Amino acid sequence: MRLLTHNMLSSNIKGVANGFPLKIEVEKVVQQEVDFNIDFLKNMFYKVEWKALAEASRTMGYAELPENADAAMLESDDFLHKFHHALLELHLEEGALVCPETGRKFPVTKGIPNMLLHEDEV
Repeated sequence: MRLLTHNMLSSNIKGVANGFPLKIEVEKVVQQEVDFNIDFLKNMFYKVEWKALAEASRTMGYAELPENADAAMLESDDFLHKFHHALLELHLEEGALVCPETGRKFPVTKGIPNMLLHEDEV
């Protein structure tokens, strides 16, 4: 699971008011090279929740993203490459996503998060 995906997911358990960002429990992280696309990165910059992305990347062992970011940083090749790596090349292969409010764990197996809810959570 890429951090791009993680940044778009939240816990939809009944009664949960604060289901974002999901915390990450890492068992295995893999890096997979992806073609660098500046236009994609510049468009996605405005759609991601930066603090959640930076925290998730640190949890997965990549501490190169700044804690805060602004649009002026999009002019820096160094910043764009770090953003690209964190967003698209880090994959949570095995682990779990944890609801910040309830502590419910959603397993990630072979890079696929299982966000299915139990009957009592719907």
